[in-house]
Amino acid sequence: MVDSLRTAAVTVLLTADAAGKALAARDLRRRWQAGELALSAEGPAMPDRPARPENPRLLPPNAMPKRGRAGSPRARFALLHALAHIELNAIDLATDMAGRWGPDMPPAFTDDWLRIADEEAIHFSMLSGLLAGMGGAYGDLPAHDGLWEAAQATAGDLLSRLAIVPQVLEARGLDVTPPMIARFEAQEDREAAAVLRRILADEITHVEAGNRWFRYLCGESFAEPMGTFRRLVGLHFRGAVKPPFNDSARRQAGLTMDWYVGLGFPDSPSKP
Repeated sequence: MVDSLRTAAVTVLLTADAAGKALAARDLRRRWQAGELALSAEGPAMPDRPARPENPRLLPPNAMPKRGRAGSPRARFALLHALAHIELNAIDLATDMAGRWGPDMPPAFTDDWLRIADEEAIHFSMLSGLLAGMGGAYGDLPAHDGLWEAAQATAGDLLSRLAIVPQVLEARGLDVTPPMIARFEAQEDREAAAVLRRILADEITHVEAGNRWFRYLCGESFAEPMGTFRRLVGLHFRGAVKPPFNDSARRQAGLTMDWYVGLGFPDSPSKP
């Protein structure tokens, strides 16, 4: 019997073990590519929250402990742990995108978001390997739940989800990752720098997919994309969209400066 896309996506979301979730996401894409899943919404309802391991303990963002002195092993571990947590959330966000809205969209939409879930799973596994090399593991430190809060706020509207998650939250990764790469290279941690370079290259394509499908939906409803994006960010995004911006990477992803400059803050110079 062929499973529905919805059923298979819910299985990934309800996998609590972090490493098991990564493996399940990779298998989900394999099954989709092999024609083993029907593009159908039949099956269980999409969960409000994904299953999570017992650790890490989730705290409000303002209650997160300091990472320690810059450049210290403790600070490096804390940074990689935070990135692993982001990638675990990203597995669920991409899987939720496919399972929640894929049955109502062209098959290429599901192709994109299951590819993205697969790549986020690879990122999580690479970061977990770096943590293991430092004598620790994902779950050793607390983490915050801000990413999934954004998913819950946009669960009822695909256009809003595409505006906030890939084009604001993931796009922020395009801005902050190059300085992190430079920091690890300065500390002669070439392995971590190489992992982050791979993540940055993939994330440009993830933001691009979000922008492309956002433009597609705007075209379907005869809405002007940039103005619609700015309106939805104003409605749904908690906080400011702050510079500096990696304008080059954002441009590759379809986000030209007029989409985000001046959005919720006074105009200020951006950095490459």
